[in-house]
Amino acid sequence: MTGYVYMTASQKGGTIYIGVTNDLARRIPEHKSGQGSRFTSRYNVQRLVWYEEFFDIADAIQREKSLKRWPRQWKVELIEKTNPTWSELFRGVGW
Repeated sequence: MTGYVYMTASQKGGTIYIGVTNDLARRIPEHKSGQGSRFTSRYNVQRLVWYEEFFDIADAIQREKSLKRWPRQWKVELIEKTNPTWSELFRGVGW
């Protein structure tokens, strides 16, 4: 089963949330509607700024656990490698 590790942010340089899912197209709208998690809802961490796709959900879970242990600066550098302006990457219907 495919898995995704993703980071959402409140704004460029703002609060970062790291999550894992098997359906990114479903999960991001959940965050945007306030159903994603209490943390993302409380801190308005809804902008998809980075993600990786894995062929095995177990690998995605392992990567998520690893990223959560990283220092903040490393996470920022990972985001900015592919998305220097922290632009919204989710292009779902109505977003």
